[in-house]
Amino acid sequence: MFERFNTPEEIFTYKLGSALSMERQLVDLLDRLEKCTLREEIRHPLAVHREETLQHVANIEHCFKLLDEPVDDSPCGVIEALANESKTMIKKSDDSLPDVLILAVASEAEHYEIAVYETLIANADARRGATAVAKLLRENLAQDKHALTIARTLMKTILEQGIAVDASA
Repeated sequence: MFERFNTPEEIFTYKLGSALSMERQLVDLLDRLEKCTLREEIRHPLAVHREETLQHVANIEHCFKLLDEPVDDSPCGVIEALANESKTMIKKSDDSLPDVLILAVASEAEHYEIAVYETLIANADARRGATAVAKLLRENLAQDKHALTIARTLMKTILEQGIAVDASA
């Protein structure tokens, strides 16, 4: 959409589009991770967060509407790289170990999302008339922070109990 950024608003629009792309990629990644996990206590939170992520997509699309801008999903290479790395690592790991890798990827993705939303919210707060946009972005941020807390808690539990699971069970 932009060959060159000339205003802070253009940067904001581009980053908002990148966040949209990020969330769309995360829907697919969460679906794949959910199918790879061996533990129901991980599968369920991944499914819940995938549904929340679908709402994140809708919230960002609504932000574009509120800003009276065309929806643009600018590229987001970070999530694509995380997805590729997770796929490779799961393939290289013993069949009893995917859960710890899944939680690591989920945590990394949430950290990135949190940073993206904090930046977007700061920009939306500084932009006159964008309070409704900032509110939607804060909703997404709150859910991502909650998802990170769940991933951390599950990771701690798994590491304390032992990582491996009998994959044949």
